[in-house]
Amino acid sequence: MSAQLKGKAIIFSAPSGAGKTTIVRHLLGIPDLRLSFSVSATSRSMRENEQDARDYFFLSPDEFRTRVRLGDFLEWEEVYHNQLYGTLRSEIDRIWSEGRNVIFDVDVVGGISLKNHFGTTALSVFVQPPSIEVLEHRLQNRSTESPDKIAMRIAKARHELTFAPRFDMVLINDNLEQALQDAEESVRKFLHT
Repeated sequence: MSAQLKGKAIIFSAPSGAGKTTIVRHLLGIPDLRLSFSVSATSRSMRENEQDARDYFFLSPDEFRTRVRLGDFLEWEEVYHNQLYGTLRSEIDRIWSEGRNVIFDVDVVGGISLKNHFGTTALSVFVQPPSIEVLEHRLQNRSTESPDKIAMRIAKARHELTFAPRFDMVLINDNLEQALQDAEESVRKFLHT
């Protein structure tokens, strides 16, 4: 890695719809945690209300693969056919150069890869829905994807749930207020050790 370790890393991973983004946004709003969001890169199409360099760095599949070959990614994965996601080294360098801690909102495989890279400098948190049925209901309520896409995400979620034990902490998001409180306490404790 080109930058010296100057901060810590907080990694939130979960099946799609488990609530990790809501938790990460909550933590970003707590000034004394000094967290900055690591914007991931993706080759998927931009959704309505998304903005390049805020939500993701949107790259074409070819651009993404070229940057992989150049070694620009700390980790990356082809989540679905031609839908690649990854963490740019430059994002971590930028955040740590500002004297801040980096927080990630990544898929399960990316979370495991990041934890393996950062080791004890990172806290990895797996956000787990109370059940597959609740997860499916949450995805349907988003109204952002077709029934086929939701079915694909549910099948993937069943597989991802098997990886929960590989994370430092499993946070069950059954009650959002409790999950937010538990996440804040765990992150605060980790950052101050």
